[in-house]
Amino acid sequence: MPVSYAGKRSWRARLLSALVTVFTIAWAVGWASIVAWAIVVSFRPEAEPLGRGDVWFGSRLTLENYARAWSLAPFARYYINTIAIVVIILAVQVVTITLAAFAFAHYRFPGQRLLFFFILLQLMIPTTALLAPNFATIRRLGLFDTWFAVAMPYFGSAFGMFLMRQAFLEVPRDLVDAGLIDGCSWWQLLRHVYLPPSMPSLVAFAISSISWHWNEFLWPLVVTLTERSRPLTVGLARFTQLGEIGARWQLLMAATLLVAAPLFLAFLAFQRRFIQSFLHAGIK
Repeated sequence: MPVSYAGKRSWRARLLSALVTVFTIAWAVGWASIVAWAIVVSFRPEAEPLGRGDVWFGSRLTLENYARAWSLAPFARYYINTIAIVVIILAVQVVTITLAAFAFAHYRFPGQRLLFFFILLQLMIPTTALLAPNFATIRRLGLFDTWFAVAMPYFGSAFGMFLMRQAFLEVPRDLVDAGLIDGCSWWQLLRHVYLPPSMPSLVAFAISSISWHWNEFLWPLVVTLTERSRPLTVGLARFTQLGEIGARWQLLMAATLLVAAPLFLAFLAFQRRFIQSFLHAGIK
């Protein structure tokens, strides 16, 4: 009886594993087909409209759609704005989340648990609920339609602080005590004891932050007005509103890929590093 039960359980486990594999493959093929269609259509001649039964390759492949999309909107300026905003946000976040995580992991002070709870409570507040107060603050500071207007609300990250705190708590206490005995100051402990083993978590957060803020749309749409500060996502939305574009899917797909290409190429180039960082950080 135990052998029969074990065999039945093994058969069910194999069946479940096979079903999960089939579902995963189907899901991946579905997503890949959308990306593949966008890439193929972006190389289709603009003069050949899409029709029923004719939504893939045209008579030839061309780069004219990319050249025309680039000329219709100031994508070079949008790239500069997006890169500047992402870099500003990440640079400030690395400092704030690291210092906050160090304080919660290394020190003990009154109200620590309550303060930690309120910081994590921010994760439950939807971003849209903060649009009005954040916009009012930006207007009072005179930062409307600037890079800092887009970046400032993200200078702190409850998720990043929590992630780095968990990484710091994994640092062996013996190493911390050895640093204290050797006379290390707090910043030396942070630099030489806490940060080196926690770098995978920091890299994982940096990847998440770059990806999120590269694709952020709603808040930049609210606080930007001109091309001098618009990021790629808002610029793409403005591009789709041009009267001469209409329903020209070739141009729209070319413009969309111009926005998504940097992240996509970065993932392909650093895929192994991305996966290793997320695995070490425990992010799923």
